[in-house]
Amino acid sequence: MFRKQHDCLIVATGAFPESEKLLFLLKERIPVIACDGAVNKLMNALIEPDYIVGDLDSVDENLQKQLSKKVHFNPDQETNDLTKAAEFAYEKGFRAPLIMGATGLREDHTLGNISLLIKYRDMFDEVGMISDYGIFIPIRHTTTFPCKPGQQISVFALFPYGSITSKGLKYPITERKLPIWWEGTLNETINDQFTLEIEGEGNVLVYLRHPFSDK
Repeated sequence: MFRKQHDCLIVATGAFPESEKLLFLLKERIPVIACDGAVNKLMNALIEPDYIVGDLDSVDENLQKQLSKKVHFNPDQETNDLTKAAEFAYEKGFRAPLIMGATGLREDHTLGNISLLIKYRDMFDEVGMISDYGIFIPIRHTTTFPCKPGQQISVFALFPYGSITSKGLKYPITERKLPIWWEGTLNETINDQFTLEIEGEGNVLVYLRHPFSDK
C-alpha cells in the first residue's frame, strides 16, 4: 500500500476515520499533526495530537487553552489548513506523511484536497492520502506498486501531458493520457504487483482500494 514507512500523520477536517486499522494508526506513537478543525474530532476519539496547525477558527476555546503548547498559529488566508499542515510537516523534517480526514463531507473540499497531492509529491519523498475506503498516492515517473490480486484500482491524470501504460492490470492501459478522469477508473490488479509506465511529464494519482474494506 504505502511503499515507504510513513513518519507522521496529518489529520484534516473531512470525514474522520472509522475503521479499526486507521484508528490504530492514529493511536500508534507516530507524530500526529492536526489541522485546527480536526482537533475536536481527535480529542473526542481520545487521541491527543502532537501539533496543531492553522488559523484556529474551528477549535473549541477550552481545547485551545488545554493544548496551547502544541498550537502553531498560521493566519495565511492564501492557502488552506491542509497545506499549512503539510508545510509545517516538511519544516519539522518529516518526509513521508500520511494524510487522513481529507476526503468525505463536502465534495469541493474533497476534490481540492486530492488535487493538492501533486503539489505535496514535490515536497516529500512520498506522501499518501488515506480513508476508510482506500489510499491515493501521487506519482510523476514509472512506478511499481505491491498489491493483492484482485485489488481494485483507479488511475487519474491531473495534467495529462504524458502518456500512461500499465502492466499487471485486468484492463490494460496503453499509451493513454486519460484527459477525462473517468477513463482510468474501476480497474483491477491480476498479480501481487503492477506497474504504471509514464512517458513525458506525469501528474498521476493512483487510487488503491483497501483489500480489507467492506464499504
